[in-house]
Amino acid sequence: MSAAVEITGLVKRFGAVTAVDGLDLKMPRASLLALLGPNGAGKTTTVEICEGFLRPDAGTVRVLGLDPARDGSALRPRIGVMPQGGGAYPGVRAEEMLRLVAACAASPLDPAWLLDTLGLASAKRTPYKRLSGGQQQRLSLACALVGRPELVFLDEPTAGMDPQARRLVWDLLTALRGDGVSVLLTTHLMEEAETLADEVVIVDDGNVIAQGSPSALTAEHAEDAQLRFKARPGLNTDLLTAALPEGYLVRESSPGGYRVAGLVSPQVVSTVTAWCAQQGVLAEELHVGKRDLEEVFLELTGRELRT
Repeated sequence: MSAAVEITGLVKRFGAVTAVDGLDLKMPRASLLALLGPNGAGKTTTVEICEGFLRPDAGTVRVLGLDPARDGSALRPRIGVMPQGGGAYPGVRAEEMLRLVAACAASPLDPAWLLDTLGLASAKRTPYKRLSGGQQQRLSLACALVGRPELVFLDEPTAGMDPQARRLVWDLLTALRGDGVSVLLTTHLMEEAETLADEVVIVDDGNVIAQGSPSALTAEHAEDAQLRFKARPGLNTDLLTAALPEGYLVRESSPGGYRVAGLVSPQVVSTVTAWCAQQGVLAEELHVGKRDLEEVFLELTGRELRT
């Protein structure tokens, strides 16, 4: 059986800008792949080519064994697409929109069941424009799934959702993969990718710069164990670095979130907690372990803000 998605040497230019520059990617069937990258890295362009909305300038793309540009009419009934923007008519009611999409499918899922599964049954008569951002996202997901796709493309599927809705969607995507549906998603939530993905592909400047399972990526890019803790924001990390043995580095990775890079020993933990006590602060949520996927992502793509 062919791969769900197979891309070789993909190139796409917009005038003088090369959005995708020789990208290679292979996604097995019945798997969940997270395509990650900073803004402007080429993720959306790559996905839109796979969906058949854009034509490549060079390279080959096969989705479920078909060329999206040439075989669009054969491919479209077999895939589901969830754009980040939603795409529904502002005045249409939630149930009406889903039933309209279901009517275009040969063997759709029951719209009422799907609304209930995604927690939208109570909002089925609510106009789209009056749904919350999270509800609009869940309706867009329902529209992508109602046609029983073999492969679904999801762009930021849980953006704007509260934690309960996010977990509900994660459970649904896990169940879909278990039923043999292939899922390719883009997300800026590293926890989402780390929780769901069989494989993560990180792209930047239109190229793949890292790929593998979340555990393999974090293990590959973790030279030492790492101690993390929370405390009052703005602590002088240079003073804590000076209190530790030579070779250790302390930084505030987020407001109030601190990381000590280096081989963690009982003496290092004791030094950190004692130093915090001297500063009159309590070191909370101490955690020892490998770098998480977000740290790997920032290490590979940089920490500067992208536009």
